[in-house]
Amino acid sequence: VQLQASGGGLVQAGGSLRLSCAASGSIISINDMAWYRQAPGKQRELVATITSGGSTNYADSVKGRFAISRDNAKNTVDLRMNSLKPEDTAVYYCKADIIYGSYYLQYQHWGQGTQVTVSS
Repeated sequence: VQLQASGGGLVQAGGSLRLSCAASGSIISINDMAWYRQAPGKQRELVATITSGGSTNYADSVKGRFAISRDNAKNTVDLRMNSLKPEDTAVYYCKADIIYGSYYLQYQHWGQGTQVTVSS
């Protein structure tokens, strides 16, 4: 089982980007999914979370600008980012709590990270 993130890039301030993350493998189900980010010299921080039922939470710094969504049938989670600011520049990571295996245990998986750079 693995997570694969995509969609980062370079964008001007005020622009938009969409990040996607797909889980693959012998997955039984996925509970919470989330996006984190880590800027240079800073700790990794939570950006947004979404439960299997679709309930969402956002960091105050991105509320009203970012939207997290998921497709349970495809095992994917997206992050739509609008009105981007230079301070949004970071490596973005997806995370998922995935249930798989003979004992139906939950494992935390991280994607490989995708760079988002916002120029002023």
